[in-house]
Amino acid sequence: MIQFIAGAKGEGKTKKLISMANEQLKTTEGHLVFIDDDRRHMYDLQRDIRFVETGRGSLSVYREFIGFVLGILSQNSDIKTIYVDGLTNIIEKLEADDLVKLTKRLEGLSKENEVDFVLCVNWKEDELPDHIKPMLI
Repeated sequence: MIQFIAGAKGEGKTKKLISMANEQLKTTEGHLVFIDDDRRHMYDLQRDIRFVETGRGSLSVYREFIGFVLGILSQNSDIKTIYVDGLTNIIEKLEADDLVKLTKRLEGLSKENEVDFVLCVNWKEDELPDHIKPMLI
């Protein structure tokens, strides 16, 4: 399953994402991963959530992000959810059509690996491609 949290900067998306991860940790039997472009919120997460920092704009295209996720999944087959904060900061060039391609690839990974993805993007809901809108939470 793929879910999105969308909105302009400063609308509380990160706070919602962190809250979701911390709440899920109470009930999940698998591992959770939280990917972010910086370390600002690392200490807001429960310590059993694996925190991965990418560095701002460290991945230039969505395909590199897929490779990054595949690397994480290859290290642990018990990951239940991957939370991604600041996707539009992590991937340097992320256009609407790239977001659709990324989502379709993540949907495949989700089914293959039985892992969910919750992605946070700095786009207003009405700017999102139609393919993404049903995935908004």
